[in-house]
Amino acid sequence: MDWFKQQESAASGQLFNLADALHALKFNQHGLIPCIAQQQSNGQVLMLAWMNQEAIDRTLQEGFLYYWSRSRQKLWKKGEQSGQWQRLIELRVDCDGDTLLAIVAQRGPACHTGRANCFFYTMQPEQKQLQVNAKTMIKPEDLYT
Repeated sequence: MDWFKQQESAASGQLFNLADALHALKFNQHGLIPCIAQQQSNGQVLMLAWMNQEAIDRTLQEGFLYYWSRSRQKLWKKGEQSGQWQRLIELRVDCDGDTLLAIVAQRGPACHTGRANCFFYTMQPEQKQLQVNAKTMIKPEDLYT
């Protein structure tokens, strides 16, 4: 039986060893686990990115979000170029141990497009359309100057 399954009947507030929980995380075949970033102040879902073990370790050590870039094949600190960093408030694990939720204080827009979050396309199946539902906060080219 997996570690997270064993803990399902734990009482609220019960404490476990962090190293045991980190060891029990379920990474995919590429050594990655999805992480959803959510704004602490209003609950808005900001983005989804991938973390490897090093990204998790650095995030927990430094208090700022690190992710694994699948396209660049390297570790990156959110906001390292743009200044639009995410300060970690709390890192949560889902019931299966295969997805993380980072509660963050986001500085500026979370999306590389300059929008507040990455989920600005709305599918409208009845009209067979996809609509853009967010204005940019910052022009993308201004994020990296």
